[in-house]
Amino acid sequence: MAQVEARTVLWYMTFMGFIVNYMIRINLNITIVDMIAGKAIQNSSVNNDSDLAALPELNERFSLERWFMDRANISYEKRGFAWNEKQQAALLGSFFWAHWTLQIPGGILATKYGTKLVFGWSNGIGVFCCFLIPIISYWSYTGLIIIRVFQGWITGLAWPSMHVLTAKWIPPNERSKFVSAYLGSSVGVALFYPIFGYVIDWTRWEWVYYICGIVGTLWFIAWQFLVYDSPAQHPRITDSERKYIEKSLGASVQSTKGPTPWRAIATSRPVWLNVVAQWGGIWGLFTLMTHAPTYFRLIHHWNVRATGFLSGLPHLMRMLFAYVFSIFADYLLRTDRLSRTNVRKLATFVCCGVKGLLVCALAYFGYNATAAIVLVTLATMFHGAVSSGPLASMVDLSPNYAGIVLGVSGMIGGMPGFISPYIVGQLTLNNQTIDAWKNVFLLSSVMLTGSGILYVLFSESTLQPWNGGCHQLPDPGLKELQNLGANKEDEEEKKPLKAEHDEEVHSGVEKE
Repeated sequence: MAQVEARTVLWYMTFMGFIVNYMIRINLNITIVDMIAGKAIQNSSVNNDSDLAALPELNERFSLERWFMDRANISYEKRGFAWNEKQQAALLGSFFWAHWTLQIPGGILATKYGTKLVFGWSNGIGVFCCFLIPIISYWSYTGLIIIRVFQGWITGLAWPSMHVLTAKWIPPNERSKFVSAYLGSSVGVALFYPIFGYVIDWTRWEWVYYICGIVGTLWFIAWQFLVYDSPAQHPRITDSERKYIEKSLGASVQSTKGPTPWRAIATSRPVWLNVVAQWGGIWGLFTLMTHAPTYFRLIHHWNVRATGFLSGLPHLMRMLFAYVFSIFADYLLRTDRLSRTNVRKLATFVCCGVKGLLVCALAYFGYNATAAIVLVTLATMFHGAVSSGPLASMVDLSPNYAGIVLGVSGMIGGMPGFISPYIVGQLTLNNQTIDAWKNVFLLSSVMLTGSGILYVLFSESTLQPWNGGCHQLPDPGLKELQNLGANKEDEEEKKPLKAEHDEEVHSGVEKE
């Protein structure tokens, strides 16, 4: 029986890690639908106190927090929380208020202490906070804001730390496919939005946070046992896989580095264009992801189960598209159909430019429920190309400082996570209308298309001189190593590849 490659295990653990990371982010987006005073009553067509009393199942659904507060004679808002649109927008955006501050430290800490520690504990602490959110919600609105800010702050370490691991483990011509594991974030949204919707419908919103805590804890345990910071540290990797990784990376990744070239990074045009692309992409993504449940509930009047399913569907399509497009992108690189720079530009044109046009269409045709879900799904789906665009480009620019580059991008590009909810809250305050949401979507469209155009015109994805004076193998050498890596007997050290066998071995690698 063939042994599973260590890179395959790493892909799945990374994939699950980002599912957990986004499960933490989005749980409040769906639970707030049920937390607000009167929403459960409206969804059940209950109009007065006598009707509420006639539906005992609404009151009898078990809540550990309510049971505790009843026993302790602590008063709380039994009919839901009376938060207005501004307060709701603040809650939805609070996760990102401090999230950006640990983006650069995340890359630095992972470079020094390893991604296993930083990514694992960043997610792990965020998961633990899920257990506390229900009781804090009943205790204080301010307390809920504080724990969401802390949760977002600590999980800010996660994304930039992962690029450090990618740079040490993944050959250049496999990066598009591996970085698609980051889009486990989309599966987290697609999977848990509908699950949370049904959980809320069957029980109470509090159970959403229990589920997040349990699922996240199981992943954290697996991460500690299965993931290692480099091929050299992995106790179960085969010699052939380890040698293939080390040769394909060449000298582009150093175990010991000089001082971080902050000035060169801060003045690098390719770095800033990646930041611009991420700004536009995240603005569009978070606007749809954070506010889709509210939009579908208030504008199209869907119940919580339909809201959960239809809010999650676009993100499932995003992950599937990311995986397929990443295979296509790596094919273009392996066969020299396009240069690395042009592959990244093509992907960014799709994830920003095409998505921006679809969001613009949503602004004008979103009054139709069918058109709305189709356009939201397509727009979110095409954003999956980001794994082959800006996300992969950051590793191309500097494998040695990929975590720091992603940290810079995340610090600035992540700001739409809290700016967008604030603007949406202002535009829709006491104004939940088609026209108000039209302005929301038009703004997102401008951000997306503008960033995509700038990236396509001015960006590049070549190894930068400030990477440390290092070099990686040229693309022909990478392709030869990929062919050699398929030989589990490591025969490449004994004899050169025969030219007539190149095509056969290469096709075998593609099938794998």
